[in-house]
Amino acid sequence: MKQPSSAKKSLVGTSENQTIYSILFIIGLCHLLNDSLQAVIPAMFPILEGSLGLTFTQLGFIAFTLNMVASVMQPVIGMYTDKRPMPYALPLGLLSSMFGMLGLAFAPNFVMILISVFFIGIGSATFHPEGSRVAHLAAGNRRGLAQSIYQVGGNAGQALAPLITALVLVPLGQFGAIWFVLVAGLAVLFLTYIARWYATQMKDFMQKRAELPTQQKNTAPKRALTFALIVLIFIVFVRSWYHSAMLNFYAFYAIDTYHLSIAQAQIYVFCFLFMGAVGTFFGGSLADRFGKRNIIFISLMAPAPLALALPYMNSFFAIVTLCIIGFLLMSSFSVAVVYAQDLVPGKIGTMSGLIVGLAFGMGAIGSVAFGSLIDLIGLTPTMIIVSAIPVFGLLAYFLPSDQKITSWYITSST
Repeated sequence: MKQPSSAKKSLVGTSENQTIYSILFIIGLCHLLNDSLQAVIPAMFPILEGSLGLTFTQLGFIAFTLNMVASVMQPVIGMYTDKRPMPYALPLGLLSSMFGMLGLAFAPNFVMILISVFFIGIGSATFHPEGSRVAHLAAGNRRGLAQSIYQVGGNAGQALAPLITALVLVPLGQFGAIWFVLVAGLAVLFLTYIARWYATQMKDFMQKRAELPTQQKNTAPKRALTFALIVLIFIVFVRSWYHSAMLNFYAFYAIDTYHLSIAQAQIYVFCFLFMGAVGTFFGGSLADRFGKRNIIFISLMAPAPLALALPYMNSFFAIVTLCIIGFLLMSSFSVAVVYAQDLVPGKIGTMSGLIVGLAFGMGAIGSVAFGSLIDLIGLTPTMIIVSAIPVFGLLAYFLPSDQKITSWYITSST
């Protein structure tokens, strides 16, 4: 048999416990590029309102189309690729996003905007579960850290929305989206490289699995496993709804309460998103050390009192508190994905698509719900209601411990 070259050995690794940081950093960078494409769409709303005369209802449909396509398709694609891994789906997905961005730059009407956004949503839905699988394959024995490196790229890409608006779309208008065709093209190149490594890894993995004399058996009580998944999904709802409300409406609250300009209010949102990205990065390492269930619980309960107090703070303490809440709240973002993958081993793409996809989908529904509530009762009362959402994170206490989940799966002879 022909031996692999030293270059290939360095990529694949010599041990299952070896963490391949080069692959993790590239897939994390691609996640940043992918999610920055998504960030362009809401960043373009003021531009589209002016250039195409779109109504707020039409803008809402654009956001809903993006988030629902990306969220609904993620677990579907994840379920399919768990059975039939598709390494080259990664560059093909970003190729779809690239065509979507091209359409967005030249779209003459609302219908073409929706079609373009649909292609971007398909690209995102394809990227996320397969990207999570790449992070899993490259993780070695640092699964929490690996997933954090992957996920922090996405959160950083989302945090770029205020900068994209100020630096690109305001001076260039709708046509400024053309620059993000180049961003998507760069991602396609990186992901082609990743896909080759991924294909090699899957070939080696399938060969090793065929040679193994043992297999894992699931001894988890069905009722306990179902309950754990329901609690975890509800926690994703809680985090996504709070995050969505702060992302979409806190700037309006800051303008109204602290008498800020639009640009000044965007600083508050940027700080919340940026520190959320920092929290995502550190959350994985903390979970590797202190346990995934513990970090999920702390990430929701620790910011709860701060969230309750936020509406009553002055402008200075509000921005400091937003940084702390963002860091704590998002520290469990990647951890929840790994925890779900531990609950249902072998379903890496499905669990990633389910947990991350829900974040997109629930964020879209939350935006509609809170927007309607603002119209009904006003901005300040709505933000006070939003401040109580993290308290529901108390339910994380009922999640089974990491040790309990490990005990559910035993290795026995075939």
